[in-house]
Amino acid sequence: MIFFSPSRGRMTLEQVGEDILDYVSEDTSLPYKLIVGSDSQLREATCFVTAIIIHRIGKGARYYYTKKHMQKMGSLRQRIFYEASLSLSTADRLVHLLHQHGRDDLEVEIHLDVGLRGDTRDMIKDIIGMIVGSGFDAKIKPEACGASKVADKYTK
Repeated sequence: MIFFSPSRGRMTLEQVGEDILDYVSEDTSLPYKLIVGSDSQLREATCFVTAIIIHRIGKGARYYYTKKHMQKMGSLRQRIFYEASLSLSTADRLVHLLHQHGRDDLEVEIHLDVGLRGDTRDMIKDIIGMIVGSGFDAKIKPEACGASKVADKYTK
């Protein structure tokens, strides 16, 4: 899986993990939030983007994203569940990498592209259950900037 960073270029997930560890070690006095979110855009094919954001609270952030194109996925429910599964898979791999480096303290928040308004409101309970049942914290719109801002930017 290849990620892209606006400041670092092409990176493997392992390199992303190392960059996150370097970033948080630069200033250990500040709190950090690690976010994973996915979004999709339906065209001739479906474009899925998964973003990883390390937010130095009050002092900016770094982000990384990966893009995947698949055959047209017309069902909104199918797309939303696939987005959530991409985020869940990425978060799980990232946590494993960080644990290997002794960083059990960086908890991952998964941002979901669902909200109380619109067609996705009926899926909230199911999607959150899937994420929370896997051991991660879940956020929905409008608190889901990882999916609705960062990942969304690269689906266009």
